[in-house]
Amino acid sequence: MKINLKQIFNITGESKDIEYSIPAEELSDIHGYSFASTVDVKGRVYNRADVVYLDYSVSFTLDLTCDRCLKEFENTYHFDFSHIVVPSVSSDNDEYIVAEGESIELNDIAVTDLLLRLPTKILCKEDCRGLCMVCGCDLNESECNCLK
Repeated sequence: MKINLKQIFNITGESKDIEYSIPAEELSDIHGYSFASTVDVKGRVYNRADVVYLDYSVSFTLDLTCDRCLKEFENTYHFDFSHIVVPSVSSDNDEYIVAEGESIELNDIAVTDLLLRLPTKILCKEDCRGLCMVCGCDLNESECNCLK
């Protein structure tokens, strides 16, 4: 979703509410993750004291496979993000979002933010015991005598 920020950059106190969904089909090319739902984006972009802020949250569900026991499950995530948006920047600076042509592509920003926030180790539950290294039984469901 492209958002034009010209009016927000020029008028102190101006704001714009944001609420839309990114369809799961648009996210199918993201390798390593399978989106089970849309990514719902809700937030606001506003000018306070001539500084433009972007505050938003994303909510979505992923189809996942546990890294320890290989069980498939779904997990719902909700993340909040906040950025400062500038019309231009004089040096390489990752602290700000640069609005090229006074607009931003919020889909790209939201997907990048959520991918950076996802855990690197996917577990079905915090205390997942995984699989036996010898016989392969799921140690969450049964005990084996292989390592005793």
